[in-house]
Amino acid sequence: MIVYLSHWFIEEDRAKATSNFMAAIPVSLVIGSPVAGWIPSHNWFAIEGWRWLFLLEGVPAVLLGVVAFFFLTDQPGQARWLTAEQRQWISPKLEQEKPLSRQSITIGQAFRSRTVLLLATAAFVQYFIGYSVIFWLPTILKNQSGFSDLQVGLFGAMPYVVALFAMLFNGWHSDKAGERRWHATAPLLIAATGLLCLISLPSSNVMTVLLLSMICMAMAFLPVFWAIPTEILRDSNAAVAVGTINALASLAGFAGRYAFGYLRAETGSFVAGFAVLMFSSLAGGVLMLLTPAAQSRGLKSVTSS
Repeated sequence: MIVYLSHWFIEEDRAKATSNFMAAIPVSLVIGSPVAGWIPSHNWFAIEGWRWLFLLEGVPAVLLGVVAFFFLTDQPGQARWLTAEQRQWISPKLEQEKPLSRQSITIGQAFRSRTVLLLATAAFVQYFIGYSVIFWLPTILKNQSGFSDLQVGLFGAMPYVVALFAMLFNGWHSDKAGERRWHATAPLLIAATGLLCLISLPSSNVMTVLLLSMICMAMAFLPVFWAIPTEILRDSNAAVAVGTINALASLAGFAGRYAFGYLRAETGSFVAGFAVLMFSSLAGGVLMLLTPAAQSRGLKSVTSS
């Protein structure tokens, strides 16, 4: 999907477009989580609630996938639902951004690329933080604040609302400023600050929600980060690089929540887990600053670095 967006949006609009697309993540967490918790308690038409959960959440996704297959085209120039003027405006701009070199890279070259590995590690760090917080946030909120279950559900949505607006603003401002690395680094540093405060400051209900909101602002990293590979590379090269980065980063989905849970079980508190996430955030910020700026184009930018 990241590569697909690069076929439709020019560089100066790409982070904003990606942030609009990825805004579905915090929105789904705000809306989907309570709905997913409510559906299984109802056995409509003698069908178990958990089956309704799969039907009501799975069927719309499948139907939208079919619609997207017929509605979305590979390039704006193929879209009949755009006017001729719109197609003529965007297509040349996208064509100008393509490199002169058509040489493709292999998966092996991508794994040996310093740039790809830096980006993959930075993405792994953010995913590590994100999955840990998403999975453990209700428990953290309950433990740190003393909220009731209902209050945990209500106040637990607030960090994701903050993350939504942070994500949209960061993508917009990154495009406006024409800068990527610092805009990807800043959310990680904000999250690290929130984690440090969560460790060192006395806990209170309001403070806990505010600090968790700061930590969830790490999601604002995503749209800016994913604009970078498609600006360094193009077409099949970008697809290979993005696939490699995403494959390595996705391992954090497993590692994050289990590592955080293991530390809590071993120490009896969240402090060790918060510390690991804090240092991970700082490390991710450093890695982003080490990533080459997206001025270079084509095969050279990934295989020679």
